[in-house]
Amino acid sequence: MCLTNLRFTMTYEEEASVPLPEGLVLLEDFVSPEEEALLLAAVDWSSTNEDVTAQKALKHRRVKHYGFEFRYDNNNVDKDKPLPAGIPAECLPVLERCLRNGQINVMPDQLTVNQYESGQGIPPHVDTHSAFEDTILSLSLGAKTVMEFRHPDGRVVAVVLPGRSLLVMKSESRYLWTHGITPRKFDMVPACEQQSPDHVTPEPGTRSNLTLSKRGTRTSFTFRKIRPEPCRCAFPSACDSQGAPSTLSPSTPSPPALPCCHADAARLEEEYVHRVYDAIASHFSSTRHSPWPRVCHFLSSLPPGSVLADVGCGNGKYLGVNPEMIAVGCDRSSALVQICAERGFHAFVSDALNVPLRTASCDACISIAVIHHFSTEERRLAAMRELVRLLKPGGHALIYVWAFEQEYNKQRSKYLKDHNKEHNGKENLTKSTSEDRREPHGKSAIQNSGHLEEGYEPVGKVTDGKLSVHTNRTAFNTQDLLVPWHLKEGKKPGEEESGDGVKRNKRKEKSKKVLTNQTRTDSNPGLSPGFDASMSPGLRLDTDDATHSPGSKPSPSGTTQTSSSHLKSESESHLTAVFHRYYHVFHQGELEQLCSQVDGVKVQSSYHDQGNWCVILEKD
Repeated sequence: MCLTNLRFTMTYEEEASVPLPEGLVLLEDFVSPEEEALLLAAVDWSSTNEDVTAQKALKHRRVKHYGFEFRYDNNNVDKDKPLPAGIPAECLPVLERCLRNGQINVMPDQLTVNQYESGQGIPPHVDTHSAFEDTILSLSLGAKTVMEFRHPDGRVVAVVLPGRSLLVMKSESRYLWTHGITPRKFDMVPACEQQSPDHVTPEPGTRSNLTLSKRGTRTSFTFRKIRPEPCRCAFPSACDSQGAPSTLSPSTPSPPALPCCHADAARLEEEYVHRVYDAIASHFSSTRHSPWPRVCHFLSSLPPGSVLADVGCGNGKYLGVNPEMIAVGCDRSSALVQICAERGFHAFVSDALNVPLRTASCDACISIAVIHHFSTEERRLAAMRELVRLLKPGGHALIYVWAFEQEYNKQRSKYLKDHNKEHNGKENLTKSTSEDRREPHGKSAIQNSGHLEEGYEPVGKVTDGKLSVHTNRTAFNTQDLLVPWHLKEGKKPGEEESGDGVKRNKRKEKSKKVLTNQTRTDSNPGLSPGFDASMSPGLRLDTDDATHSPGSKPSPSGTTQTSSSHLKSESESHLTAVFHRYYHVFHQGELEQLCSQVDGVKVQSSYHDQGNWCVILEKD
């Protein structure tokens, strides 16, 4: 049994080990394989008597409560109504060992068992202070996973939880840090153990001491002690007993500032691009079906046998456009790369700033809705130079970025047109008070950018150093902003999806319900301040957020995401899941000016396409 204090980053630019949050201890091999089998066998998932163990068959996981039921409608327990079934006897030897070793000083009386399949996760949260005492034990059985701990100041610590390990959360790590598991099928983990079929060798050019670990079925046993009195912890800002905001009405995160150095930029993109799109990876792909005509024209014009690199390929929707070319994609999201593989495309995990392909190896490159997620001009320029590096002499690159000018040549983009139709057209099937035009939880520290007044000349810059939140389907008044992504209930499984765009949105918006906080934890779901609501792997997204640009993708390295069926709310509390993504929208001529700083390349053509500035480059 060993104490693990490893934290690893998921970037390729840096890697560091930092201490675990205060009060957090991970004990590996805490139970033997024989004890693991006994514990798993003790959970009778076939039982239908919910009054005894409060079993719930959720769409995103299975859960069973012992001792006391955790109530998802109020994020608490009814302390006066214990369940007939206490903690199973098979758990007692493990808990007695914890008492002897000092991990706990009182025997737990509540157990929550969660079973997660590959691709499922839990949103960042803090266990409800008023419900449970200080120490929480989480025993991981079955497959390993990665749990992320996040401090309110933005620090993030990712911890690998091996099978048969025990996680002990006390003090600050229990009361202040949120913890959650991002829903995905692969985790990036240190390659410090012998490779197995569950591990995938990293692509050439990635860090040699990191590898992809395929998730399997994980079952967690979370042991807690019911708190009889109000909590009086030393962390009142996160304590519901001491007046902290309820987990049912999470606040919008404090507005971040524009980065002033490379490290700040990397942190901003990690928080407001990488993590957001990683969290919604299972939803994004369903909004990215139809390739855009002018991108298809570029790809179809390539000679047979041409080698294409799609940097930021997302779900790979452009990789199959021209079957006569050799197409390979890369994306920073391992979940999206997995989707590409399932669709029969060739793709690998990579950052757009450092693509592990040989110089001058490609006849063509495309970068569709990727570069606008870099938060400084230097990083946007570096991404462009990396594209050009891949090209052979005479090769061509197509680049799309979101345009500040959503109205061009007296024509409004579909992004703005849809806003008018929602308000004035007979096709409007949404409520007049759409959540796309208001803050979902009342007043926020982040100010909405709102509509531009007629005749107002936008400055296009952040004047106070803080980013604002854009109001979807409206004109821009700053170049650097946060764009909300709303998750809402959508089609039932099996219903046919149409292509990208507003038409699908109109057809499906017949009976929208505001989602509740679906995904609960190995413990209890108080949400991270960085998100407005849950990150359930089955939630559907609001296409108002999804169709703003052709093939729009996330992430500075081009992270597009995936989708699955909708979930019906388990709780009666109505929350809208809102994520904020960083964008730099380009003024007219800015993209060409950026291209002019790249040596050995010329702009062959440039154009405006449905709210995007686009260029075709040719390498000398």
